Amino acid sequence: VQLVESGGGLVQPGGSLTLSCAATGFTFSAYDMSWYRQGPGTERELVAYISSTGSRTHYADSVKGRFTISRDNYNNTVYLRMNSLKLEDAAVYYCKIARSLHWGQGTQVTVSS
Repeated sequence: VQLVESGGGLVQPGGSLTLSCAATGFTFSAYDMSWYRQGPGTERELVAYISSTGSRTHYADSVKGRFTISRDNYNNTVYLRMNSLKLEDAAVYYCKIARSLHWGQGTQVTVSS
């Protein structure tokens, strides 16, 4: 099982980024997926969740209306579109197979003016 995140970087407040997580080594379309984040000195927290078919999603209150999780089961990739980024969104973002111990290595998102 391998999860490889990409798309992080430096963005100004109010800006946008799209994170990608490429999955290999398992039947991607059979598994729910999640994005988590961990900021400096904070606990890792769930940001967004998507069911295996993409029919159900869930968001943390702090990102609701600004972030969108989606997936492409043909290309085995899950995405996190982040709009209207705030300083407090700065963190390392991780992709995870829901209800498993499989994590990606993370991608850094820095929000700074």
